[in-house]
Amino acid sequence: MYAAGMETWDIQAIVTGALRFDTSTVCYLNIPYILCLLLPLHYKEGATMQRITQTAYVACNGIGIIANLCDTVYVPFSGRRTTWSLFSEFSNENNMGRIIGSEIINHWYLVLAGGALIWLLWRLYHHAAIEKSTTRYYITRILLLAITATLIILGIRGGVGRTVRPISLNDANQYVNSPTDAAVVLNTPFSMIRTIGKTPFKEVKFYDEKELNEIFNPIHDIAVGDSISQHKNIVIFILESFGKEHIGAYNPQRRKPSLTPFLDSLINISRTYTYSYGNGRKSIDGMPSTLSGIPMFVEPFFVTPAALNKVSGIAGELSNNGYHSAFFHGAPNGSMGFQAFAKATGFKEYYGMDEYNASPLHNGEKDFDGSWAIWDEPFFQYYAETMDTLPQPFVTALFSASSHHPFALPEEYVNTYKEGDMPIHKCIQYTDNALRRFFDKAKTGEWFKNTLFVITADHSNQNSEERYLTSSGLFEIPIIFYHPTGEPPFSPQTDSTLIAQQIDIMPTVLHYAGYNRPFLSFGKSLISDTPEKSYAINWISGQYQYYKGPYMLIFDGEKSTALFDIRHDPLCKQNLSETRPVIKQQMERETKAIIQQYMTRMLHDRLVPENNK
Repeated sequence: MYAAGMETWDIQAIVTGALRFDTSTVCYLNIPYILCLLLPLHYKEGATMQRITQTAYVACNGIGIIANLCDTVYVPFSGRRTTWSLFSEFSNENNMGRIIGSEIINHWYLVLAGGALIWLLWRLYHHAAIEKSTTRYYITRILLLAITATLIILGIRGGVGRTVRPISLNDANQYVNSPTDAAVVLNTPFSMIRTIGKTPFKEVKFYDEKELNEIFNPIHDIAVGDSISQHKNIVIFILESFGKEHIGAYNPQRRKPSLTPFLDSLINISRTYTYSYGNGRKSIDGMPSTLSGIPMFVEPFFVTPAALNKVSGIAGELSNNGYHSAFFHGAPNGSMGFQAFAKATGFKEYYGMDEYNASPLHNGEKDFDGSWAIWDEPFFQYYAETMDTLPQPFVTALFSASSHHPFALPEEYVNTYKEGDMPIHKCIQYTDNALRRFFDKAKTGEWFKNTLFVITADHSNQNSEERYLTSSGLFEIPIIFYHPTGEPPFSPQTDSTLIAQQIDIMPTVLHYAGYNRPFLSFGKSLISDTPEKSYAINWISGQYQYYKGPYMLIFDGEKSTALFDIRHDPLCKQNLSETRPVIKQQMERETKAIIQQYMTRMLHDRLVPENNK
C-alpha cells in the first residue's frame, strides 16, 4: 500500500497526523495504568498493587499492539482501519474460532512479533519506588494526578483551544490525498475506541433492490448537452446560523427594520424558494449536505466510521471537467474537521487561518475573534481577493464564522450593531454587511459576471418566533442562486412550487454546469425536477421528517407517527395520519426507500457510483 502510492503522499503531513492520533490512543489506553499509578491511596504501594499496576500497563498497551498487528493483515483487504462495528459484523459467524486459528498459523511471524513486543513491555517495566505514608506523599500524588489528567485530556482531544473538538476518524482525511489512504494515518485502537457504542447506521430492507431503485435512486446521470463550454465559475457561501427567521426577505409581515438589508436586496434579484430546508442541525452536518448531497441521519456523517468511505462532492466532480477548486474557512486549519472533509471531497486548495495570517495584505492574528476564527468582514475580503488569482473556471466554497456563539463583534462595530431580541441579531447584521462588502469587492473582478453564486446556511440558531420553533421551522434556511446577469435557469424569482433542501445544491450546480457523468446525491436538481417530485428530508430526535407537497410525514424508522399539512397548519396541531391514509402510505413508501438507500450505501461504502470507484 505504501509503495504503490508513496510518490503522491506528503510524508511530513502523514507523520504529523499519525503522531496526533497515536498520542490520543496512548492517552486512552493508559488511563487504567495512570489511575493505578497515581491515585493518592497509600495501600497501593504494596507489592501486590505494584504488580497489578504493571499488569494494567502491559495489558492495555498489549491490546493496542495486537489490534494494530491484526490490521496489518486486514487493512490491505478492507482499505480501512477496523472499527468497533467488527464485533457486530461477525456476530452471526459460527466459525470464528477456525478463522482466527487459520490466520494465526498463516501469519505466525506477526504472532511472534506481538509476543516479543508484549514481553519487552513486561521485561523493561520498572516499578516506582515505594514511598512512606506522609503528607508530602499525598500532596505530590494529588498534584501529579491533576497535571497528568489535564495532559491526558488534551492528548485525547488532539490539541489545545476552544476550536479543537476531540479528533475523530474523519480528521485523518486532512493528512492524505484520498480517504482510502486515511488508514495510514489512523491506528486501530483509536478507530475502535472512538466507535464503541456508535451504531448510527443499521441495515434495513424494506424493498428488494429492483423496487428500491424504482422508488428512489440517488445515482444521477444527467445528460444536458454542451453547456459546460460556458465554463461558469461556482461560488458557494455557507453562512453560520443564518436561519430564515433572521432574514427580512422571508418574513415580509414584519414591520421591524430587517437584520439583513443587503441579503434582502440580493434575494430580490436571485432565484430562491419559499419552502427550503436544511438537512441537519449542526455545522458538521451543513458541509456534507451542501457540498456532497449527504443528509444527516442519526449521527453526523463526520464522526461515524462511514467518514472513511470513498465520497465525492461538487469540487471533486467538477475537477473532472477542468475546474480549479478551493475551500475557505477562517478558523485554525483543521478546526471542526472541515479541512479533512474538504480534501476528501475533492477541494484541491484550502485557505484557513494559517493562509490568512501569512497574507501580507491583511492583519493576521489581529483579525482573530478570540474564540473561533478570523472575523467575517476581513476574511470575506480575503476570499474575493484570492479568487482574483485563481484560474478559471473555478469552484470555491466558504464557511463563515462570526454569527456563532459567543456572538461577539469587532471592536469597531460594537456601537454599530445592537443585540435586539437575541444576541445573534447583532452578528447577523455584521455578517450581512460583510457580505455586502464582499460583493462590492467581487464586482471588480473579471470573473464576477461569469459566476453563479449559491448562498445557504449550515443550520438555524436562536429561533424565537413560534413558526420557527416547530420541528420543521427549526430546519428552515435560505437557498439562494444568484447570477449577475439574471440569466435562466436562475432568473429572479421566489419559487413557491418546489421544495428545496441543502442536498439539492450539488445536483443543481452540476446540472447547471452541464456535468454529464454519473454521481451520487440524495437530493435532486432544482432545474429539472417538477414540483410533484420535489421533496425534503431531515432527522431530529430519532424521527425522520419527510416533506412532499404541503405535507410533512413523521417516521420513526419503522412506522409513521404523524402527518401534517404544514402550509395550512404550520404549528403542526392537527395530525392527519388517520384522515389521509393514501398520502401517508405513499410518503412512507418514499421515506423508507431513502432510508434504505442511505443505510445500505453508508454501511457498504457505496457513496459514489460503482463505476467511479
